[in-house]
Amino acid sequence: MPQQNVNREAAPAAVVETVAELGRNIATARKRRRLREADLAEKAGVSRTTLRRVEAGALGTGIGAYAAVLWAVGLHGSLTSVADPQRDLEGQTLEASRRGERMRPGRGLSDEF
Repeated sequence: MPQQNVNREAAPAAVVETVAELGRNIATARKRRRLREADLAEKAGVSRTTLRRVEAGALGTGIGAYAAVLWAVGLHGSLTSVADPQRDLEGQTLEASRRGERMRPGRGLSDEF
């Protein structure tokens, strides 16, 4: 199956801005550490082109590239809290409201004999 990139024009504005901000944050981290693009790319195990796409907040760049670059600058620790189930208040509320309910629809059996 061919790789599908996220279309910047079709993506929600919040997604575009969030990824762009992440890219800017990564670029700031690199500059503060006085790392050249080539050095950071090598440490992260990505190409310079991929690093530039990460810093530009490109939606089609894989999350692995973002994670590798964050690791290379020492900021990868907070990635695990992004979708932490303990911080998902909406999901917890929905789960609590369904307690006691079956997760799958019944098979249509009746209690009548």
